[in-house]
Amino acid sequence: MTAAPSPVRIAPSILSADFAKLGEEVRAIETAGADWVHIDVMDGHYVPNLTIGPAVVKALRPHSTLPFDVHLMISPVDHFLDAFAAAGADIITVHPEAGPHIHRTVQHIKSLGKQAGVSLNPATPAKMLDYLIDDIDLVLIMSVNPGFGGQSFITSQLRKIEAVRKMIDKTGRDIRLEVDGGIDAGTAPLAIAAGADVLVAGTATFKGGPDAYADNIRRLRGA
Repeated sequence: MTAAPSPVRIAPSILSADFAKLGEEVRAIETAGADWVHIDVMDGHYVPNLTIGPAVVKALRPHSTLPFDVHLMISPVDHFLDAFAAAGADIITVHPEAGPHIHRTVQHIKSLGKQAGVSLNPATPAKMLDYLIDDIDLVLIMSVNPGFGGQSFITSQLRKIEAVRKMIDKTGRDIRLEVDGGIDAGTAPLAIAAGADVLVAGTATFKGGPDAYADNIRRLRGA
């Protein structure tokens, strides 16, 4: 396996936060040492769950100086890109299946002055990136089927992480390789060893309440 570039970034997913006090939760994870804030947007159509929209992202923006890593699990996605960019997203990640022309979607995200990411579901092959890799800033490997937090890591995705790491290294570009789903102190070392350099962790970050966040993040980073 190829070692991942360092440092590894930790991006807590607010899907596992206390939704009654999201602003406080975002401030708490920044204080605890998080690198990014991962925001999962689900539409009840592309994935079987419904979460938040641009208004919530805009409301959270004053609560943190960290990059907002916004993962759009919505279809059709193109109509919402401008709204999430205006709301304060720094990175906008989309799925190839969520629009008819993924290259056009990526180009539009870049035109908004944002970093563009592409997310691969467990059954979506790494080859989907063949004609996109030179245009994107981030690849997000889903190590669970998207839609819900608290799922178990799908180990077959380690091979995909390795394959995408090789693709990224061949470009010579600074493209982040992010993994989301079932990340904890046990699976984090596996994802990092396979080539990941950003870990999305919801349950593993937010368990135990705010007093535990710093230790939770430290354990993930230490992996």
